[in-house]
Amino acid sequence: MAIPTQFIQIDEEGFGISREVRIQDLQAGQEILENLKVHQGGTLLSTYGGVPVIVEAFDEPIIAQQIEHYEGTWTVIGNYRTEFSFSLDTLSVDEWDRFHGYTKDKVPFVMSRKAQASFFNMLEEFDDESITVDGKTYEVPPYWTPNTDVEEESFWSQIYKREENPGWNLGEPAEALKDMIPRLKISRSRILVLGCGEGHDAALFAAAGHVVTAVDISPVALERAKKLYGHMENLTFVEADLFNLPQNWDKSFDVIFEHTCYCAINPELRQDLVKVWNRLLADGGHLMGVFFAFEKRQGPPYGGSEWELRQRLKSHYLPIFWGRWQKSVPNRQGKELFIYAKKK
Repeated sequence: MAIPTQFIQIDEEGFGISREVRIQDLQAGQEILENLKVHQGGTLLSTYGGVPVIVEAFDEPIIAQQIEHYEGTWTVIGNYRTEFSFSLDTLSVDEWDRFHGYTKDKVPFVMSRKAQASFFNMLEEFDDESITVDGKTYEVPPYWTPNTDVEEESFWSQIYKREENPGWNLGEPAEALKDMIPRLKISRSRILVLGCGEGHDAALFAAAGHVVTAVDISPVALERAKKLYGHMENLTFVEADLFNLPQNWDKSFDVIFEHTCYCAINPELRQDLVKVWNRLLADGGHLMGVFFAFEKRQGPPYGGSEWELRQRLKSHYLPIFWGRWQKSVPNRQGKELFIYAKKK
């Protein structure tokens, strides 16, 4: 199936957005939400005016405004008077205590605070790990499925040894980075690339005249990187665990670049990664990143959302550029978010 070339957004309140204007028309909104489907790889698709579109959702694509329960059937009431049935055994809870689930068509939703409060009133019992209704108890697991294997060097090195071209490796710099470096016109800076892999992104910064430090936990990845880019005098490769970088690196970098590292770590450590960025960035430094914005709870790679990233960054960073990237490679189209933000 061909991926569409047109885009529609869904904002954090669950309303459609076309050309930066919220869609008010009831039938148009229903068309978008009722035709939602998750394509292979997590890309969200629907139609708008009968035309296939990629859907870029700020949060989950369906925001439950109300939950109804009638004769054993559970229903999500979304915007535009839409209704979707779901099963209680699809529910999970994120670190902000928000309930997520899937419709019968496997489209993800999240409950608004109002919907979640009314949902709790329908329950007989609930605690941090389960809910009970109609005499039956359902476990409500954490949203993310943790994977501690990814914290080990051997996990990544084995993939590099097994695969000539791992799935995260584009064989070239990120499309967004190639486009944004000349547009941002960053003066000569000390740049840190964490989880650098074969070093394509780091090398692009170095070619632009920056002083670049590129870190990866896998010596196999770094061996490949050095073969490709070891001749560049302003590019240094360092084998290290990004959560155990030297204290003398504190406030040593003007820019930290993120690309397929945030999505690769155990998601339970994401807030710790933000702390690493905060520690290593100089005052007034910048975070630049190409983040995945699609629903995928098991990984790597793990998915994410603009809502989640805003929650993690808002206390420490001021966004300068924040936007979905619509000129990516085909299998990432509709799933990338570019962020350039200044450390407060």
